[in-house]
Amino acid sequence: MARILILGGTGEARALAAALTDVPGVDTVSSLAGRVREPRLPVGDVRIGGFGGADGLDEWLRAHPIDAIVDATHPFAAQITSNAADAAHRRGIPHVVLRRPEWSARPGERWHRAADLVDAAALLPDLGTRVFLTIGRQGVGAFAGLNALWFLIRAIDPPDVATPPQSTLLLARGPFAVADEITLMREHRIDILVTKNSGGGQTDAKLDAARTLGVPVLMIRRPPLPSATATVDDVAGAVEWIASVTR
Repeated sequence: MARILILGGTGEARALAAALTDVPGVDTVSSLAGRVREPRLPVGDVRIGGFGGADGLDEWLRAHPIDAIVDATHPFAAQITSNAADAAHRRGIPHVVLRRPEWSARPGERWHRAADLVDAAALLPDLGTRVFLTIGRQGVGAFAGLNALWFLIRAIDPPDVATPPQSTLLLARGPFAVADEITLMREHRIDILVTKNSGGGQTDAKLDAARTLGVPVLMIRRPPLPSATATVDDVAGAVEWIASVTR
């Protein structure tokens, strides 16, 4: 029986765990970081909580024999991805990153690009005054010093960091409908959308809404993957990769 560790927390991770239930000779354990209070759990065995960096993951792998690792974490979970690549290399375990394709600007969309959250906060005052911030809760602190701007902050759970003084918090989990996003942005008179280039279909309705309303987008680029990292861009590709390394 091949034992697969899925580093999860995304829709792709849940879909992969479900797909592998139908593959003979494959067993899975999904690991969630535990950053969301009520995560959507995949099928199969699940562990919740961090490993304690690359060293902690290396120790866990020593105690729990694993035949392959699929990193299906969020595209911006750079530290987890780096730790997984490091630990997999140390243990000699096959390792692949499952990453959904990035969004690309389409005709009618006006994108500004930022290298990271700090860069986005520096660029923002020149782009708008009423901001729809859709970056999750952990990066909100980067914008806390922008006193002159007003923010609609949408996240699944409340931020545990400082927030901009002029802001409203909206707790919600996607997927979202385009019509609802248009209504939301109109009601709050949004003139700039800030988001991470996470890709996928769970939260892309905001981009359609922004294009419809003529609202520009400040798009934060993905962090680079560790060098020499194998990648697949969908669940089917991950299943094929698992088959190739566990024969």
